[in-house]
Amino acid sequence: MKLNPIPQLFARPLDDSDASAMTYQNTIRTLATSLLLAAVATGANAQTNAQPELQPSVDGTLPRVLITVNSSGDGPIAADDHLTLREAIAITNGTLPIEELSTPEKQQITTTLNSSVISFDLPTNDTTIELQSLLPVLSQPGLAIDGTSQPGYDATKSATAEILVAVPVVEITTEADADVFRGLTVVADDITIRGLSIHGFTSQHGVTESTPPADIFIAHELPPPDITQQYIPNAEFPFYEDNHPPRGIVIEQNWVGIPTNGTIPQKTSAFGVSVFNSEGVTVKHNRISYHDGSGIITGARAENLEIIENLIVNNGLAGMPDAIRLDGHIDNGLITGNLMCGNDGSGIFLFKPQGAVEISNNDIRFNGQRLRRAAIYLMGNDHRVVNNKIANQKGPGVVVTAFSQGGYTQSQRNIIENNEFENIEGLSIDLNTRRNRGVQDFQRGDGPNPIRDSHNRRRDTGNSAINPPQFDSDEFFTIDGKVVVQGKSDVGSTVQLYLTRGGTGDYGPLTMPLATVEVDENGTFSYGSTDLQPGDIISGIASDPNYGTSEPALNTVVVALGESSTSRPNRMTLGSVGNPQCTTPPAEPEPPEPVETLPEAIKLEVPRNVHFGLDEDFINPDSAIVLDRIIEVLKQYPTIIVDLHGHTDSRASVAYNQDLAKRRANNARRYLMDHGIAPERMTIRSFGETELLVDEIDRTNYARNRRVEFIFSDVRGVDITFVNQENDLQLEQ
Repeated sequence: MKLNPIPQLFARPLDDSDASAMTYQNTIRTLATSLLLAAVATGANAQTNAQPELQPSVDGTLPRVLITVNSSGDGPIAADDHLTLREAIAITNGTLPIEELSTPEKQQITTTLNSSVISFDLPTNDTTIELQSLLPVLSQPGLAIDGTSQPGYDATKSATAEILVAVPVVEITTEADADVFRGLTVVADDITIRGLSIHGFTSQHGVTESTPPADIFIAHELPPPDITQQYIPNAEFPFYEDNHPPRGIVIEQNWVGIPTNGTIPQKTSAFGVSVFNSEGVTVKHNRISYHDGSGIITGARAENLEIIENLIVNNGLAGMPDAIRLDGHIDNGLITGNLMCGNDGSGIFLFKPQGAVEISNNDIRFNGQRLRRAAIYLMGNDHRVVNNKIANQKGPGVVVTAFSQGGYTQSQRNIIENNEFENIEGLSIDLNTRRNRGVQDFQRGDGPNPIRDSHNRRRDTGNSAINPPQFDSDEFFTIDGKVVVQGKSDVGSTVQLYLTRGGTGDYGPLTMPLATVEVDENGTFSYGSTDLQPGDIISGIASDPNYGTSEPALNTVVVALGESSTSRPNRMTLGSVGNPQCTTPPAEPEPPEPVETLPEAIKLEVPRNVHFGLDEDFINPDSAIVLDRIIEVLKQYPTIIVDLHGHTDSRASVAYNQDLAKRRANNARRYLMDHGIAPERMTIRSFGETELLVDEIDRTNYARNRRVEFIFSDVRGVDITFVNQENDLQLEQ
């Protein structure tokens, strides 16, 4: 079968003397062959027929067509009785001439004056497309790939109640033994990908490190897979100015990283949606889960990126752990209305970005299960973090680093207001200083800063070291039903007061916004209220548009005259954490609920430990039997959460044992995940050799110390007893 030349949509004119550019162009052409013509057979004979032939578009390159894919097969392009997704994309790219199709294939195509659409009519019970090799890129502007067209698709059928995303029918993945590092690659404007399940795209090869493997990848036409040996023509980007960044891209109603049955796939994808070079992508109403790395990641340029009302759950299982990772040029970005839950690191992690984003109205909870990080980590300037709910984070709420682009650059003017924090491990807002440069300082924050008035502090700390408010007293009394809270703050700032928890002198979570008051020219503020009650604990933050938002103030308490600060209970007492479950199925109509009674204490005849061989981290068959029993109990009692504590014996170095213990705990967690236990129910902790169970006097005791312990707790507060076991004890030879 004859294939037309690849349209040179964004070719760069070359000077014959430009050797570097020539090298670049040769690389582009080599990659073009792999991206556009991979696995395409060139020896198939075209079939002739008497049917009137469909004509390409007026420009003679990219036909405007409505195509129906009616085969789930993949492989070399051939004129046969069925039309595959690979063939449909090649037709829209202009590399597969319509006249070379068979009669049955032509019957699946009609011309149109509007934008091209690839729809689906796959056989029932055969709706999974298993790719053998990389698909051609999507290079026709305006193209839509529409999985909602498949018979059986029900837009009202969602597997989740939190955000409704219909269950797809059409599934795009890889053959079991195929190594395909991308699912769909977008290189043109106004392309829409809708209503698909896309998963299983990854690679073990280093060639893809600079433009990572992903389920959906968005960039200019023909980005090099590895630019490390290439001439960089632009100081800002690793490509040429005339490499057009796609605009108007819409990714909606897809399950990214998830099979249609909703389980963890056998082969997890590396990343979900990767925006390498674009000036306009909207990712909305998708379910994005089960990636080794981040669910959404950006590269060199991702301006005008909108991430709206997605379920971004259980990502970062084996690599970059954050739900959303933003890098490069990200100006005018918007992240709003999303649920980010059960991801192994931060909900949102900004690393040396250029430009500002708004992060608003998101539900960010139960993240940091594998790597303790802030729920939101900010580098750069002028970001807005407003109206978010942040809870159950294995780290602080929002961290602002002192650095923007490294070196002597600063992160400043980041406004963090009207957010609600609950059950976090650290400050609600933590401004890092330059002198604290450890990995943990960057990821988890470095704790509260002292009040400072030197000008040098502006260059030393995130958000220019704006000071938190200082209350005039650690107690304020109600008089005639009214209390007046007073304090000091930096001139030019406003103070937002919060109800919180804890004692006076503590840093409580900023639980509920209370009021915003102005700071006068003398640096003082005052707030009077008849709504505050004795026992209420108050904190606050200061914001200045020139500097940003501060860390929280030390708590103060409202007290009734004649009483002590502990006489009345605090309204913000921590309630039940709730089940560590990120998503729930839509509710069915239910009969009236019976009165709930406190469950009785549960005695679980369940093992609380598994053991490992000397210098080993894998789960052996004996330990698998033990873990299977733990899985049964966790499935029987969905309110139970568990910490997995990794331990070693005392041999080898401290650093080596710390890492070995972490690998053991992580592998035990992965075994439970592979058998249906949700990641958000499990937290990893590594103790290395620091907590030996027994004295190491013989081989048996060494073996007892090589373990992962399961620390169970019931989120309803029910007591649980445990059973130790040694059935899988592994003595060294």
